Amino acid sequence: MVAVSVTRPVGSDHQLARLLQIGIVLEEVVEARAHKHGQRMDDSELDPEVRGLLDEAAEESAEHRRELEDLIAELDAESVPFDQIETLVEAQYGQTKPEDFDGVLYDQLCNEETAYKFYDDVIEAVEASDVQFSIARDRLLEVLNRIREEEAEGVEEVTRLMEARQ
Repeated sequence: MVAVSVTRPVGSDHQLARLLQIGIVLEEVVEARAHKHGQRMDDSELDPEVRGLLDEAAEESAEHRRELEDLIAELDAESVPFDQIETLVEAQYGQTKPEDFDGVLYDQLCNEETAYKFYDDVIEAVEASDVQFSIARDRLLEVLNRIREEEAEGVEEVTRLMEARQ
């Protein structure tokens, strides 16, 4: 598998599709971790505000996945097998596990920040590209910018909850 980098301009529909697939896997990780934290703790252990944050993060990640899948469907590119994308995500972004953090909020903060940074890098790589994609650049950037903004809001919300508990 050819390495996909978000440090260089996106050069083709195929490369863009791979980057969007990475986004899908990142969103799956966020959703799975939010569900895992919610299942590991019963309601007496989990603050209702934190429970709400985890539920919202899982719902938002599912919506982001659907939006990314819609973008990929519009591209003139073959998708890369899921196991290859999952391996790439694990190597690049999945260096930590939920149990590596002191708490649910620290893990959620890491997930939100990772997703924000990823989308920020993808947007920068798309903007730096002079390639004509088979999807309208304005639509692509609109969706990616909105998702990035929602990730930034997630970082802010988790940070606010963490500060309220100190």
